[in-house]
Amino acid sequence: MHSSPRDSAVRRLVLGSTSRYRRELLQRLRLPFDVVAPEVDETPRPGEAPAALARRLAAAKAQAVASQHPGAIVIGSDQVADLDGEPLGKPGNHANAVAQLRRMSGRVVIFQTALTVTCQDSGFVEHDLAPVRVRFRALADAEIQAYLQAEQPYDCAGSAKSEGLGIALLEAIDSDDPTALVGLPLIRTCRMLRAAGLPLLR
Repeated sequence: MHSSPRDSAVRRLVLGSTSRYRRELLQRLRLPFDVVAPEVDETPRPGEAPAALARRLAAAKAQAVASQHPGAIVIGSDQVADLDGEPLGKPGNHANAVAQLRRMSGRVVIFQTALTVTCQDSGFVEHDLAPVRVRFRALADAEIQAYLQAEQPYDCAGSAKSEGLGIALLEAIDSDDPTALVGLPLIRTCRMLRAAGLPLLR
């Protein structure tokens, strides 16, 4: 749902995220924006589906930052790797990354990237989800080790950077919003920012 904002042309844009990948993606739009770290517990709830988890966390991040910056247009996003309905988060270390890539070898993983754009003062809020189907090659252990040593993607859901050397692990990517796999679906972001009243091309 959403409602039309007032005076949005002068509103600040705030990215509610600690992710450098989302910050770099948002910079492509050439809009001035601030970055604020959301204080959100990202622990999955028992039995929570990956898409539902991503949606909940994206909304929680946006709302947490919007409550501190009520006049701003706030972007919140979250990504969860979905392996047959099981959420896979950021590996955090080498051993966990090896285990994730072994499990994903030769299989399809859906990267669920959720997005919320909100402005507390105007009452604007929209949510969306950009699922990306990724088919991994059958990976030899030597390939997994070589990749992880080269790129160390321990802060990435699914243990692979598709925008970097991680592309060599993949057979196919199916998406209608290509940057979603990196962490922020920019086609959806542009649409939602326009709906919030923020002009992108002046």
